[in-house]
Amino acid sequence: MNEKLWGGRFSRSTDKLVEKFNASIDVDKRLYDSDIEGSIAHLKMMAKESIITRDEADTLIAGLGKVKEQIENNEIEFSAGLEDIHMHIEDALGKVAGDVAKKLHTGRSRNDQVALDVRIYLKKETRLIINLLAGFQIALVKMAQKHLDVIMPGYTHLQRAQPVLFSHHLMAYYEMFKRDIERFEDCFKRIDVMPLGAAALAGTTYPLNREFTKDVLSFSKVSDNSIDSVSDRDFVMEFISHASITMIHFSRLSEELILWSSSEFSFITISDSFTTGSSIMPQKKNPDVAELVRGKTGRVVGNLVCILTLMKSLPLAYNKDMQEDKEPLFDTVDTLKICTDVYTRMFENIKIHKDRMVEACKQGFLNATDLADYLVSKGMAFRNAHAVAGQAVAYALNLGKELNDLTLEEFKDLSDLIEKDVYEFITIDKMISRRISYGGTGFDNVKKAVKKAAGELGL
Repeated sequence: MNEKLWGGRFSRSTDKLVEKFNASIDVDKRLYDSDIEGSIAHLKMMAKESIITRDEADTLIAGLGKVKEQIENNEIEFSAGLEDIHMHIEDALGKVAGDVAKKLHTGRSRNDQVALDVRIYLKKETRLIINLLAGFQIALVKMAQKHLDVIMPGYTHLQRAQPVLFSHHLMAYYEMFKRDIERFEDCFKRIDVMPLGAAALAGTTYPLNREFTKDVLSFSKVSDNSIDSVSDRDFVMEFISHASITMIHFSRLSEELILWSSSEFSFITISDSFTTGSSIMPQKKNPDVAELVRGKTGRVVGNLVCILTLMKSLPLAYNKDMQEDKEPLFDTVDTLKICTDVYTRMFENIKIHKDRMVEACKQGFLNATDLADYLVSKGMAFRNAHAVAGQAVAYALNLGKELNDLTLEEFKDLSDLIEKDVYEFITIDKMISRRISYGGTGFDNVKKAVKKAAGELGL
């Protein structure tokens, strides 16, 4: 006789290797709280609709409370024989409440049960991640406020391009993470759908009040199609997709922090609390936190490929393949949370070397575009002005000079339009001040942007 809860039609016991291979308890045991929450709501609904008695529901709800305590006190031994968290809880409930526990699974399947559990879990985690990302935005904005007028080289192709405000550079990341939060908020709408009542795939003959269950569990809506309810993992794919984009943003920032903290740049110093040393080179101070975040981006993107590949060829409705959705999901949640948390703490302990940043703006002809703009202000067409500025750069390069080192006579050899006022025009402060287009790096623009962001965050 097969002793599995589902073993009525089976005449032989499950092979022990298959039992181990089939089990998911090592992964899905973290869903115990969500599973119990869903079961309590299911019991309340069944009592309301007289599918079970009120006394039976009360007994089982009290029993589930005891099972939860047992799990949290490590009093329940998880085993492959009971396969998953659902079976473990039902088995433990039977030991606490007796035969009435056999009524718990009335009108539902593990198919809609696990779909519910994952949604309950992911709703909570998505809210937490949104809050963590907002916390990191606060760290960005506070740093921008503290270093509002610090000037640094802006880069394209990793080559010095034009001077920008360091605060403006930070606010670019603020915008990235703002979009990330918006994506998670939008994704939350698709997570916030209550699937319980779909049963295995076709619905059930019991008079379930799904709207009541939805309200007890604080979901926004009930799923509309029983087949889709148990086979949908779009919300998991979407969540991991958004997490991948967020991690890519962290990875880009990591790359910059790694570069900026090198002796070649020396723009920043990361606190000793967030760096490590070398086992052989005593002088080393390595930006391991930033490097690890950069590296962990790969595992989250890998999780996205995993879930997409998992779902790509599955016929409707539920398939055992879908048991594999939890590892990439849980790993993504854990990775994103710790990366966001550690970055927020690290950012509060970064020292900015503003003198080094502005000094770097004085080399590399960052004022070449402004020389062209100067000529345009004197009436020259931009394309002609661009050519003259390029000739000025080539001339200065041959002499080992910067543009502001050229004499007025040397400038006039390039264009009679250039006058003495060119020197003030191509100073770093003036170059920043003139970037007045909306969203640009001008002093007033950035101050307004930082103030607006602070208001959005309630600072």
